[in-house]
Amino acid sequence: MSEKQRIAVGEGVGSGANGKETIELPVVEVLTGRGFVTGKSGSGKSNTASVVVEELLEAGYPVLIVDTDGEYYGLKEEYELLHAGADEECDIQIGPEHAEKVATLALEQNVPTILDVSGYLDEAAADELLRETARHLFAKEKKLKKPFLLVVEEVHEYIPEGGGMDETGRMLIKIGKRGRKHGLGIVGISQRPADVKKDFITQANWLVWHRLTWDNDTKVVGRIVGTEYGERVAELDAGEAFLQTDWTEGDVRRVRFKRKRTFDAGATPGLDDFERPELKSVSDTLVDDLQTITESQQREADRVAELERRLERKDDRIDELERELESARDVSAAARQMAAALSEETEVPPSQATLPEATMDDELDRLRSENTALEAESEELRRRLEERGEEATNAHERETEPGPRPENSGDPTVDVSSESDDHARQREDPEEGYDDAAAIAAEIEAASRRSLCSEEQTWAVIETLAETGGATAAEVEDRVRAPVQWVWTLLMELRGCSCVERTSDGVYSLSPAARDLVLESADPLTP
Repeated sequence: MSEKQRIAVGEGVGSGANGKETIELPVVEVLTGRGFVTGKSGSGKSNTASVVVEELLEAGYPVLIVDTDGEYYGLKEEYELLHAGADEECDIQIGPEHAEKVATLALEQNVPTILDVSGYLDEAAADELLRETARHLFAKEKKLKKPFLLVVEEVHEYIPEGGGMDETGRMLIKIGKRGRKHGLGIVGISQRPADVKKDFITQANWLVWHRLTWDNDTKVVGRIVGTEYGERVAELDAGEAFLQTDWTEGDVRRVRFKRKRTFDAGATPGLDDFERPELKSVSDTLVDDLQTITESQQREADRVAELERRLERKDDRIDELERELESARDVSAAARQMAAALSEETEVPPSQATLPEATMDDELDRLRSENTALEAESEELRRRLEERGEEATNAHERETEPGPRPENSGDPTVDVSSESDDHARQREDPEEGYDDAAAIAAEIEAASRRSLCSEEQTWAVIETLAETGGATAAEVEDRVRAPVQWVWTLLMELRGCSCVERTSDGVYSLSPAARDLVLESADPLTP
């Protein structure tokens, strides 16, 4: 591209040296610089932007236009542009997931593009689409360093003077400040300069001021261009403007911009019949590339929906498992009562008296095994649900430091909220005398009370497991002076408070914490 290449946009107005002079803009300054075009509705600002775009397209330079009102599709009357947005009239319906591909087509494949954000019902989606497209343009230009122009209509909506600027606005400001050195230019268009962040306007190296009448807006002209122009800007005719450029020596020029050649889709509707011109179609290959992304996104959405349905079924299964667990515990309690009745030689109902002792042991073992299996499945399902939930909310929690997870939060049968206030206080203040040994001893004592064993028998069971490193219920009974049914009830209670562990082949052993307690204390029940 020649540094001296220029595009003609209008002619000078007046009787002076600028009168009837052809007004030209240097292409390299327009493509890589920062521009600002303003004027009240009907003053010609959008026509001026369209003229600049037409001349760039005529010279073979692609641009990307952010169209907030759906008024630029008329360019397709003469030029092949990709019209992408949310409306059915667009060449392709896109979303934020297409942003990188749109930037690639426009910048790397020289496809002039209209990013039409006027049809999105979800403003957040439109905002994200623009932000991500601009971000990818900026990132790619850092490597390509290719002259390219981003045109943004209604720029005050993204970079307002009054504050409240979001990530999209900050991205546009970044392009305005740093894009030039990479070759990425930007033009902002607005009918209310008083509402546009002044940092953006003052950094512009070419500005077009069409007619403005509101005091706040004319004051902006007076501060930036000069008092004289602030007073005269309200007198400009439609299509006329004050042109202010960094590359021109001398006074600000009064210019009459020429009319755009293509269909004016932004004209105010009148009583005449509206007839849309025949528009040039874009390559099917380009549309197919974007459609592939859409189809992939749909497949992902379908997959998510299927996973959510499966997770819902898993939720139902968890509820069912928990009901079964509760039922199994009730059966275990009944079995303990039966064992107590048998051991005390009390009268037992006929339906229970016929149950042999060995059969009862087998039943208790079977119930305990079922409980273990059910708890394992329930825990696994809960883990998967938690992982899925963490993936779904991770983007929204990046700035929030998660608190420490409760030690027993993975066990659905443990209520960590039930810890006493004394224990909580003692954990915060170690000088209160709380230690792990006392806590474990309390758990063992509680398990002893819930079982059929006495405290002396409970200690004997604990000591046996510590000495042997692991034993079956029958082996424990051989060394403890208690009926096997009583031993069973104690072992089940100790498992419930995580003091005892059980392998799949029926071997019971102390948990590491409980084992340490036995080694360090003569009697765990008297901390």
